[in-house]
Amino acid sequence: MFSRLLKNMDRANKTSSVTSIVQGEKCRIDTTCAIFGLEASIKIGNRVILHRSSTVDATGGTITIGDGTIIFPYAMLMTYSGVRITIGADCTVNPFTVLYGHGGLTIGNFVRIATHTVIVPANHIFADRDVPITKQGLSKLGVVIEDDVWIGAHVTILDGVTVGRGSVIAAGAVVNANVEPYSIVGGLPAKVIGQRS
Repeated sequence: MFSRLLKNMDRANKTSSVTSIVQGEKCRIDTTCAIFGLEASIKIGNRVILHRSSTVDATGGTITIGDGTIIFPYAMLMTYSGVRITIGADCTVNPFTVLYGHGGLTIGNFVRIATHTVIVPANHIFADRDVPITKQGLSKLGVVIEDDVWIGAHVTILDGVTVGRGSVIAAGAVVNANVEPYSIVGGLPAKVIGQRS
């Protein structure tokens, strides 16, 4: 199921470095996991699993992954712009999920993130019609996902959003506003469709 536990990250990926990652005990890192970062820019706890072809890119920033968290195949964690991604304990980041860090991304404990989810803690500025959007910069407010949240498949969570503890985000939702704790939200844009009793 997994490749051998790497004792030397250079054998897994010539672009990675042994010094870029600090890991706890009983971790499993597949040989095809792409790892990028400066010295000690990636810190992972105990029993963390990085599956095949996942990407952990702390170039210009830091990534911290808590105990028992699993990053599934083809998921991508990318900081950008000198900021951070922090994921708590016992979380799952399922295949083909993309987690950016531009304005800072904080994910609590026991969070479930389903396949093809995208979390973007940044937004393009486009107010000036005479300047190309790519030259107008970004707003970077950050995103916070609190503990015990379930995020369904194909969800998009945009900059400036806090998803409250115990919430459920229905598949396909686009979340552009804060979600109160224990809410169930869905739609485009996401609206409250229920409460966890």
